[in-house]
Parts: sequence; structure tokens; C-alpha cells
Amino acid sequence: MAAKTGEVHKSSGDYASDTGEDRCPVEEVALVVPETDDPSLPVMTFRAWFLGVTSCVLLIFLNTFFTYRTQPLVISAILMQIVVLPIGKFMARILPRTEYRIFGYMFSLNPGPFNMKEHVIITIFANCGVSIGGGDAYSIGAITVMKAYYKQNLSFLCGFLIVLTTQVLGYGWAGMLRRYLVDPVEMWWPSNVAQVSLFRALHEKDHKTKGLTRMRFFLIAMAASFAYYALPGYLFTILTFFSWVCWVWPNSITAQQVGSAYHGLGMGAFTFDWAGISAYHGSPLVTPWSSIVNVGVGFIMFIYIIVPLCYWKYNTFDARKFPIFSNQLFKSDGHKYDTTKVLTPQFDLNVAAYESYGKLYLSPLFALSIGSGFARFTATLTHVALFHGRDIVKQSREAMSNVKLDIHAKLMKKYKQVPQWWFLILLVGSIAVSLLMSFIWKDDVQLPWWGMLFAFGLAWIVTLPIGVIQATTNQQPGYDIIAQFIIGYILPGKPIANLLFKIYGRISTVHALSFLSDLKLGHYMKIPPRCMYVAQLVGTLVSAIVNLGVAWWMLESIENICDVEALHPDSPWTCPKYRVTFDASVIWGLIGPRRLFGPGGLYRNLIWLFLIGAVLPVPIWALSKIFPEKKWIPLINIPVISYGFAGMPPATPTNIASWLITGAIFNFFVFKYHKSWWQKYNYILSAALDAGTAFMGVLLFFALQNEGKNLKWWGTQLDHCPLASCPTEPGIVVHGCPVFQ
Repeated sequence: MAAKTGEVHKSSGDYASDTGEDRCPVEEVALVVPETDDPSLPVMTFRAWFLGVTSCVLLIFLNTFFTYRTQPLVISAILMQIVVLPIGKFMARILPRTEYRIFGYMFSLNPGPFNMKEHVIITIFANCGVSIGGGDAYSIGAITVMKAYYKQNLSFLCGFLIVLTTQVLGYGWAGMLRRYLVDPVEMWWPSNVAQVSLFRALHEKDHKTKGLTRMRFFLIAMAASFAYYALPGYLFTILTFFSWVCWVWPNSITAQQVGSAYHGLGMGAFTFDWAGISAYHGSPLVTPWSSIVNVGVGFIMFIYIIVPLCYWKYNTFDARKFPIFSNQLFKSDGHKYDTTKVLTPQFDLNVAAYESYGKLYLSPLFALSIGSGFARFTATLTHVALFHGRDIVKQSREAMSNVKLDIHAKLMKKYKQVPQWWFLILLVGSIAVSLLMSFIWKDDVQLPWWGMLFAFGLAWIVTLPIGVIQATTNQQPGYDIIAQFIIGYILPGKPIANLLFKIYGRISTVHALSFLSDLKLGHYMKIPPRCMYVAQLVGTLVSAIVNLGVAWWMLESIENICDVEALHPDSPWTCPKYRVTFDASVIWGLIGPRRLFGPGGLYRNLIWLFLIGAVLPVPIWALSKIFPEKKWIPLINIPVISYGFAGMPPATPTNIASWLITGAIFNFFVFKYHKSWWQKYNYILSAALDAGTAFMGVLLFFALQNEGKNLKWWGTQLDHCPLASCPTEPGIVVHGCPVFQ
């Protein structure tokens, strides 16, 4: 068993530092991650393979299934991380311990007690089921849009290659960049510290101290979270978003625009639902305080200053013709845009029909959020070049032995490393298959071979700088908008090509960062690198197969899936996440950025944010050099500040505001005034909240919601702000809204 953090523990198989010189300089890591290792522990056991693959299949099935529902649910790997522990221990008791010799190696179904390293490798398998099937289920999103929205006759083989090559391509990027984003001590991936804390709580015995043990605290917190989620999850769903401002002024459009948590700015609103708090930026308990401050600054500037000025004072982009916050597409008269009116049978833009039907408009917050994406992209490149460029260049020129090693890196040097060519084979193979696909199914994918190569080049350029941001702040500045913007200019009027370019140019980066995060988890938990390679590769292949299989089955068997107009009003299969994907393909692919952001376009001035984003990090970097004693200056992170208004919509201002408040409570006040409690329980609490919510969410779905047993009363109405979606421009007529004169 690993020793307590900071405790010197030496044996024939262990190594620990006698001084503090080798300790990780990141305080959160030094407090939580064990600084010892036992290389004799078995890792890739029969139990690990069986439970790992099973966990991967279950998670990919559930997450793919849930993403099509009106109320989607992402089930994290923490659920399986907890479930497999008693099963692993049970298998250790009942499986035979007989040893067999196979190809010269000794093998046993039961090599001894179920250990922490087996548990970690099972979680690595499970994480593949979350990163590929959870969240936005990226590749499946494109395939769903192609089949359900554009009604394409896509072949299963083509769909499978799209899913598989995207995942493997991301894995190849991860292997190429591990020396920059895994080995350096500064790249600590904050979310992994919560995982490490949970592993230790589940496996280590606490020394007798005052208060609850970590394991008992976890079980109590998980039970409380499990029981509580029955309220916002089913019985009293208004707790998901509590918009009290609308109750005070039930007849005021302005008050409801300001106070609505769903369709407004969410001022004064709050969510009492952990799923709502952690939905878009992850758990605030595992995010560093400096990152929370940066996000908070950007959020306040955007929601409380920029958007109100643009809407009420300047009527920017004809803002008052539309709802202040919506992800729908509109015509100039305030009604929703019907894309079928401007689409050809070949899924291209009918220019004549577009000129006749009218231009496309966006809600003001949606348009400004897109502009923030422009600034975030260039700010990320500039920030990383200025603050981390020298280190990146140095590591490119020097051998890895010259990189500063902490205790964890020294312990990992005992194990055989994964040769770079193992990753290169996957990377080259994925690129080759993708290019072949662009020739064989060129009419289906619309993206030519040179577009594929361009997407690969974009992913290679941006994965490293975005990885640096995530590895140090737990925030991942996206560039979905940029990927689609670029190809939209090059290939206008082709929505499917736009989707595919986004997958290969952006989503492969998302998967690469997920793999890199898992590699860092293995680094902290001292998992042999070659075991990590096998687990991640097998998990990727299994997830790709199950992911597409489940999605294809649902798309073929559920009539009118994702078609809100054709479905029964109570149908759960409305696919809100994929509606956003479809809208993006219309904005950037079908209509194209030239018509919206080019000369004469309504949103042309947003292009200046590319330049503004590139310049903003420069004064921060200059001040950090002029005043090196001011340690807080380098913590000002422009990409993370801009992340304060990323993802809206579908994220709402209330999601982000609640995330900020919760993060401030735990990572400032508790960390500062109750550090011993924070060290022992903070990450355990985060894991318990995730697990309890996920367990109850699954139970509610299969026991009640899947059977159509939904409650209907005042407390289950998600938002009591019916006027928040109304326009305020005089003369605009929208059903259910008053008309201003």
C-alpha cells in the first residue's frame, strides 16, 4: 500500500524523496498525490481487462443513449470507478489462484488482492466511454445531423470510419505531445487531483485522526447527493434554475429578460442542482482559484456590461428584434429561420432561394458569444507563445533528460517507455484512412482530400497551446467556431464539409486532450506507460464500435428522431445538443461566414476581435517582465477570461454564475481558512457529488422517466419567465408576446 503523502517509505520496490527538493512545486499536487510507488503490483490483470472493457461498453452505451434526449445526461467515469471496487474485491475472493504458463509467461486469473493500479487502469478504460460518448458525442453529432436533419443516405462503413479515425487521430496527437503536456511538472491537469484523491480514499486506510475518514466522508456525501438529486431531477425541478426575479415582476419583459435563467441573463438566478453547476465548465471544486477569478472577470464583463449595452442602449445587430438569449436562427421579422427553404437536394446552398427568402439573423448574445470565440482563438496562441513559448522551444531542442523532474517523473523512469513510433503508426494510419474516405465517399462527406490535410494541420497547430491552458487552469478554450469559420470561407454553401472539417480539425484535439489528461493520471498513479498505451488504444476501439452501433440503432429505429415538428409533444427524443450542431452547420457551412461576417455582412465588425484577442495578452506579459516580483500578474489569463462567456448557448449565464460562486466558496474561503479540511475532503466531495447525481439520474430515468411517469405541477415547470424570449423592437409580431408600438 502506498504511503501517506509526504511520508518517506522505502522498501525493495519503493522509492521516495528524503528532501523537499523533488516535490512537485504545485501545492495541490504535493498535498494530494502520493510520492511513493510499488512496482510489484500487477496492473493488466484479468480483472482489469474484464471490468475495464465492461465499464467502457456500459458508459459509451448510456452516454450515447442519453444525448438524444430532451434532458441529456452525461454519466462520468466516477460512477464506474465506484461500482467496480466491490466487484473487483469480490472477484479477488472467488477466482481461482491457479497459475498457468502461456507463451513463456505466468498467468493467473487471480494474482492477489484487488489493488489501486488495477482500479486506475479500469478507470482509464471507462474514461474512453465518457470522452467519446459523453459530452457532445462529437463524431456521432455530425453523423446524426447528416442522417436526421439533412436526411443523407450515409453508409454504415463510412460512418464507422468517421468515428474511428477521429478517435485514433486524437490518440496520435496525444502521443506526439506527451513530452510537453504530461512530463513537465507545471502541467498538472487539476481535474486529475480529484481522481487521485478518490482513489486514495477508496483504497488507503486513514491513520486515526479527528473527524471522519475520507472513505466514510465520501459515502455520506454521495448518499446525500444521491437523495437530494431526486428533487431537482424529478420531484421539484424548478430547483434546477431558480428565477425569482420573474416572480416579482411577472408582467415585465425587461425584468424577465434580465432574470430568466433559461432565456435571459440570469441576474439573481441560481441553480441548486449540482448537474447544473458542473454542466459546462466541470466541477468548480477542482478548478484553481486563479482560473475561477479569470473566468469570473470575463463573465461579469460580458453578461453584466457588454450584452446589456449592445441590447438596450445601442441595439447592436438589430438585437431587439430577437430574444436576448437563444440558440435559434431567425429571419429579419423575428420568426425562426426555415433552412429547408434554401437547401438543394445535393445539400448545398440554393443562392437564388436564399436571396428570395431572406438573410439569417442570430440572437444578440449568440452573436457576441461567436465574436468572443474569435478573440479567444488568437489570444490563446499569443498567450502560450509569450508565457510558455521559450519552454516549448527548449524542450523541442533538448533531450528529455534535461527536463526538470519531480518525484513522480523519477518514479516513472523505472518503467519501459512507449516508443514514439507506436503513436506515429496510429497517426499516419488514421490520416491515410481519412484521405481514402474523402475519395471513396466524396459526395457524402463533401470535404476534399486537401480539406482533410488542412484540418490535420490546424489540429496540430492548436492542440499544444490549448493543452497548456487546460493542463494549468482546468479550462479548455475551444476553437470550434474558428475551424468552421475557416472552412466556411474556403468551401461556402457546403454544410456537410463544414461538419467534417470541424471533426478532424477541432474534435480530434478534444480527444487528444482527454487522452493526455488520462496519461497524466497514469503518471501520478505510477501506471507503466505501456499498460496505459494498451488500455487507451483498446478503449478507443471498443468505444468507437459501440458508439456508432448505438447511435445507428436509434437513428434507424426511432421514428422522426430529432424532428421536433413531427414528434409527439411528449416525446423525449428531441436531440437539443444536436440541434446546436445543426445550427452551426447552417451558420458556417450552408450560409457561410462571407455572407454573415464579410463585407456588407451584418456581423462584419466582429472580425476585429481576431486582432483584439491577439493583442490583449501582450501588455499582461510585458507587465509580468517589468514587475517580476508581482506574482499575480502572470495569473491574468486572457484566454481563460474569454472562457467566462464561452459555450453560451447552450450554457446559460446561470450555469456559469453558479459555478463561479461554488468555486469561490471552496477554492478561496475553505482553502484559505480551513486548509486541512480542504486537503482531506475537497476533492472527495467533488467526486461524491458527481457520483450521487449520476446514480440517481440513471435510477430516475429507467424507473420513472423512461416509463413516461413525469410529474406536472408548478414546481416542475422549469422556468416561470414566459416573456423572456420576446422581442422588444416596435412592430415585431411573435406568437405569445406583446407587440410594441
